[in-house]
Amino acid sequence: MSNDGSFLLRTRGLSRRFGGLLAVSDLNLDIRKGEILGLIGPNGAGKSTTFNLISGFIKPSAGKLEIFGRECTGWSPTKISRMGLVRTFQHSSYMRTMTVRDNILLGTVHGMARASQTERKLRVEETADILGVTPYLESLAGTLPHGIQRLVSIAIAFAARPKLLCLDEPLTGLNQTEVVSTLDVFRAIRREFDCTILLVEHNMKAVMSVCDRLVVLHHGQQLATGTPAEIRTNEHVIAAYLGKRHDK
Repeated sequence: MSNDGSFLLRTRGLSRRFGGLLAVSDLNLDIRKGEILGLIGPNGAGKSTTFNLISGFIKPSAGKLEIFGRECTGWSPTKISRMGLVRTFQHSSYMRTMTVRDNILLGTVHGMARASQTERKLRVEETADILGVTPYLESLAGTLPHGIQRLVSIAIAFAARPKLLCLDEPLTGLNQTEVVSTLDVFRAIRREFDCTILLVEHNMKAVMSVCDRLVVLHHGQQLATGTPAEIRTNEHVIAAYLGKRHDK
């Protein structure tokens, strides 16, 4: 694979088999610098497996992974995160019995290894402000409403100021007001920090409004790629996933 610098991540022929099940098959995924890319598909389409493959949590059965122009197939999650790819998980990943401040401080471990304690504290304050969780910094994370817990999980990941932030269903369980404000956070992160975002999400209205491009998976294979407008009118996607109600 060659990389001209416009791609932060590329996969070629990436596949993962679990016994007799081919969860991801021959995936060629490109993530362009500066975009918000949505990865969508029905349950069982291979989205979570793809996330685990590109973040190093599982190793591919075949194919290649290139991140920031470096071949890194089979690398560990720690090594990949230190490069600047940081991910969240479907279920909020934070320490329930720690304060929000200390949770975000943990997120500075990668990317601020040589920073002073003062610099890390300033990073926590800045991150909390961006995510809108400053009023909750001294609260125990496990005591907060679900929507705030989701934001805390994103804050932990973003504290490292990754080049590529991978968000696994960050809008699950949020009400419409929380969804709108969280999408604004994504746009601000991209705009103000030149951070590229990969978003796995089932909220189709949100995905269509915030993403520059979409990649649709179906049965572990890439069914379509395009802008939201192109995906919305793609007959194969409509038949497999979106349904007629999304045509409008």
